[in-house]
Amino acid sequence: MVGKKFRRQHSIGNYILDFYCPQEKLGIELDGKVHFTDNAYEADSKRTEYLNSLNIKIIRFENKDVFNQLEGVLEEIRRNFTTPNPS
Repeated sequence: MVGKKFRRQHSIGNYILDFYCPQEKLGIELDGKVHFTDNAYEADSKRTEYLNSLNIKIIRFENKDVFNQLEGVLEEIRRNFTTPNPS
């Protein structure tokens, strides 16, 4: 992610984002098995709604995708950038 700075475990309100790029107002969440329950899905939805209300876009990936399809994950992150890379 040339030119983009990400913070790990960045807190916003009562939430902690796995990764956050302030320049893009982009949060990245990596979801393991615990996120695939009804309760977790509901909590994640509320969290995303709150962060979206702050104009922070959230994109989610399954942990396994980071290991098995890293280039695809990185491309998806790049597609969500709204500002050009610095020269």
